[in-house]
Amino acid sequence: MNAETKTYPVVIDQLQVGMFVILDMHWLDHDFARNSFKIKSEEQLAKLRQLGLKKVRIDPARSDVVPPPAAPETPAPQTETAAPVESAMAKAKRERLERINQLRASVVECERKFLKTAGTLKTINSNLFSQPQEAYQRANELVEEMVDSMLTDRDIAIHLMKDKYGGEDLYFHSLNVSVLAMMVAKQMKLDREEVKELGFGCLFHDIGKLDIPDRVLMKGSGLTRAEQNLIEQHCVYGLPVAQKLGLSKKATEIILQHHECVDGTGYPSHLKGDQISPLARIVAIVNIYDNLCNRINPADSLTPYAALSHMYAQKRNQLDAGPLGIFIRCLGVYPPGTVVKLSDGTHGLVVAVNSSKPLRPSVLIHDPEVPSSEAVVLDLESEPELQIAECLRPAQLPRATLEYLAPRRRMNYYFDLPEKAPGKS
Repeated sequence: MNAETKTYPVVIDQLQVGMFVILDMHWLDHDFARNSFKIKSEEQLAKLRQLGLKKVRIDPARSDVVPPPAAPETPAPQTETAAPVESAMAKAKRERLERINQLRASVVECERKFLKTAGTLKTINSNLFSQPQEAYQRANELVEEMVDSMLTDRDIAIHLMKDKYGGEDLYFHSLNVSVLAMMVAKQMKLDREEVKELGFGCLFHDIGKLDIPDRVLMKGSGLTRAEQNLIEQHCVYGLPVAQKLGLSKKATEIILQHHECVDGTGYPSHLKGDQISPLARIVAIVNIYDNLCNRINPADSLTPYAALSHMYAQKRNQLDAGPLGIFIRCLGVYPPGTVVKLSDGTHGLVVAVNSSKPLRPSVLIHDPEVPSSEAVVLDLESEPELQIAECLRPAQLPRATLEYLAPRRRMNYYFDLPEKAPGKS
């Protein structure tokens, strides 16, 4: 059978579990996650028959069941239950559209807040030396706002932001560390004042790097011993700035100790265990994660999935086990930015994860029938028939899929408080 005839229509009543179907209709006109998929259950069969289609295209090459010969076309019998069925289908489609639109709106709002916060942080850093009191006041307002948003009874969702914003890696890194550290603190049920101190320390944890030449900071690999020693001093260089701003002891400890390791292999003072402040131990974890995902040369960066795996396999003896376990549970097996293959064979990009449901993230779906600018984002919590089958490296994707999903070269995160999905109790 040639490429022209590999798919062909089958009368709707001849469909069976195991057949691979292609729906020639807009993806919003049905309640399935995709326009093409293998029928897995009688429930899916029933849904297909409720669409009002007379025929459905099938792909025998991807079917488990050999389709029967085409049957003569007969009008579908009208029953007394037809109207209620159509009403139920219409409701399901409406609720699904509402869920997808809600996800899109959340992403747009998250992007707006992220850029606003990053801009504020840039202004704060610009005023550190010329207007330290104003910088402190702006930082206090920013941290207060983030703490108020984070410390609610609702779950938080960590979103992957776009990576079109260049030249401001220091601000985005500080923001990433702040968001992820505060997420851990929320799960640890730290009190409000401690989370605020954590936020201050995170925003300024790398402030000492302003005293290090860019040619050294941007060198990445191949540092001389002298250059490495200089970079390791950024923790100490940050102390005068912290004192000038009037930061608290706990926030200052974060600046000084965020590269210390519980086994004594960190710097600058080779502290061990409880010699390191509890808040600095949290920041050490998220700082390593963000640095693994966002290396100087993006080609050297690890995928979020690989970064977490590396931390657990290679660095867990250097990090506080309690916060590390919480951090991994919050981001889940599939952190935002992870390229995945779903159970139906679809490729996707994880764009958000709910801290209380880390195994059911939101995934941007590759669908050649939908323009990439309108790409569907599915909340797997609302799509029970879909599971993540495996994580992939971007290089494993076909070229067209890679261009469509556009995996981020830089991982930037921000948080959201998701609303209850329509149709979910």
